[in-house]
Amino acid sequence: MTRFPFGLRTKVIGLSLFLLCLPWLGYQYVWEMEKYLRHGQERTLEGTTQALATALHERPKLFDGQASFLKQVEKSRDLYAYPLAGAILLDGKLNEWQEYQHRFIQYGEANLIMRADPSAPLTLSFTHMVGQYDGYLYAFFQVVDPNVVFRGKNALSVDRNDHLSIATLAPDNKFKRYIVATTQPGWISAFELPANPKQTVPVTPEVRIQGQWATTDVGYNIELRIPLDMVGSKLGFAIADVNDSKYRDITAVVGTSALDTVDKLGTVLVPSPEIENIIKGMSHYSSRIWVVDKHGRVLAKSGDIRDSNSVWTRTLDDENSNSLWQRFQRDYLHPLYYKILTKPPKDFIDSLQDSTELDGSHIQKALAGQQSSTWRLTPDNKAVVLAAASPIWIDNNVMGAVVAEETTHGIRTLRNRALEKLFNVILTIMSMGTLALFFFASSISNRIRKLRDEAENAIDSQGRVRNHLKPSKARDEIGDLSRSFASIVGRLGQYTHYLENMSSRLSHELRTPVAVVRSSLEHLNLQTLDKDTQKYVDRAQEGVSRLSMILNNMSEATRLEQSLTQADVTKFPLSQVVSGCMQGYQMTYPEQQFSVKVPEQPLMMQGVPEYIAQLMDKLIANAIEFCHQGSAIEVTLTQVGKQATLLISNLGPQLPVDMSEQIFDSMVSVRANQAQDKPHLGLGLYIARLVTEFHQGKILARNRSENDGVDILVTLPLS
Repeated sequence: MTRFPFGLRTKVIGLSLFLLCLPWLGYQYVWEMEKYLRHGQERTLEGTTQALATALHERPKLFDGQASFLKQVEKSRDLYAYPLAGAILLDGKLNEWQEYQHRFIQYGEANLIMRADPSAPLTLSFTHMVGQYDGYLYAFFQVVDPNVVFRGKNALSVDRNDHLSIATLAPDNKFKRYIVATTQPGWISAFELPANPKQTVPVTPEVRIQGQWATTDVGYNIELRIPLDMVGSKLGFAIADVNDSKYRDITAVVGTSALDTVDKLGTVLVPSPEIENIIKGMSHYSSRIWVVDKHGRVLAKSGDIRDSNSVWTRTLDDENSNSLWQRFQRDYLHPLYYKILTKPPKDFIDSLQDSTELDGSHIQKALAGQQSSTWRLTPDNKAVVLAAASPIWIDNNVMGAVVAEETTHGIRTLRNRALEKLFNVILTIMSMGTLALFFFASSISNRIRKLRDEAENAIDSQGRVRNHLKPSKARDEIGDLSRSFASIVGRLGQYTHYLENMSSRLSHELRTPVAVVRSSLEHLNLQTLDKDTQKYVDRAQEGVSRLSMILNNMSEATRLEQSLTQADVTKFPLSQVVSGCMQGYQMTYPEQQFSVKVPEQPLMMQGVPEYIAQLMDKLIANAIEFCHQGSAIEVTLTQVGKQATLLISNLGPQLPVDMSEQIFDSMVSVRANQAQDKPHLGLGLYIARLVTEFHQGKILARNRSENDGVDILVTLPLS
């Protein structure tokens, strides 16, 4: 039967592992709470966008009169004035524009407005961008023109050379045209043209338009600055190319849009400062607010989602303290907890930080007239951003949307704080519960182990009861088991005592009947009997003799047991006792060969030499009885450390299986033929065991390794 090495303590510790279900349940509960908090955050953010959208309803003046009302926008035609980080140095080198390189627009064949010779290849192209800062509209033009023709120094016309044309619908709804030309690289000269596109004179210098013209290896660069109050919602730029310095005819014009009429002009969208002032009132939250037109272009923006200044975060910060417990948590518990939890990062990538155009399912639904929200991960997967959008209505038409964004950092921080407290409580409960269960299991295990040790010590290897169990007074199952064991061992001891004394009782009780039978047979034998009757009388006398011998053997064992308790122990040489006994056996059994090896050292020991001689008698008699005829009995006495080893070997039949220990019990015999002339009760080796144990030694029987014969090994302590 397989036995599993799992004790009570191990099992209780295993059962206590089910306490781990508590943190799992708590963790699941906190996650469910986080879902509800996210749902609440979503509803709150939608309410914020709806409130702001309500403030912008039916206010068409806040939206660009032309750009925001277009059904469709074209990026190269409908310009967007990107917010600039600072003022642009007008030097023609374009250094300040490089950080906005991803917003540059290329103009070429697709943006051709006029070409004098359609078959001639177009050599003119330019890169362009507009931005706004501090009330000014900035623009640059990086022109590729292999042949730059400047305005003549004494020329009256300003359009018979390479030049930049500007047209806009001014805030006063007047069509304005301007031209930028220069006689040499350097500060530009700007002129206002008549509103009629067929007229190029008279021209009026416009000093409010400032800039720089710088030549390059491939053409020239133009940087300019225009006050925003000169620019309306419609705006267009065009570069005119003149390649022949003699005739000065315009060969090609490439621009953002045609400039000859207002209807052909493109648009420009400048973020609205009025809308920004309205949404700045929401900047005290941890939200970022956008207002976009119906094309998704940003009209205004306020706030930063990296700011964690929500009411949840501030409340949690207020709870922080520097107490001993808080320091212990920060130094020891939090490093353990945050192997599972994650802290909201502050360095996540915000891909929409500088966006000028927004898109997404929530914005599309808002521009379709339906409030919506969505969740998204940042590109580095470090933060979750909630975005909500609400439509802005003007004359029953959606003109734009309010978009609000927030991270879940506040909720995640609140969740982490809740889990920290939950882990603290669970860790305390589990530690105390595990310790209590461990001590309880240890107590039970110790009691059971003590009961086991007492039960093992109560009975020796021969099955005799040596000690009585002390019944436990505990009123539980283990106490009941202890009392049951004590009762069983007590009854077993009484029964064993009865069996041990049975031989002496039988010997005493049977002697008188045997004597009566013997005397009767002797008187009967004195009579004259016929042959058959005499035969029966002889058999009866033989049986009585055998019975008398059995009683004598039983009496011998009983007397020995009694005398051992009163024997006087002396110090004697074991070698001399063994040698003397063997000399006597050689004389007593002249037909039996003996091989005796006894050391010359006396091998002194404490005991009774007469009992050792009796031990030798029983062992030699047993060896002679089982020894093959003609083989020698080997008797070897050696010293091993502080012990003497007596080995008696004989060739003959081997012991049956599992009889190496039982052979030394009382009334146990392994003789094959039980009908010998002499009775055998199996008391010889039993007496040998009694003598050995009296001298605090050990005796054992084993089959010889050659599979022929038996060894009797006696180990006795030396003094």
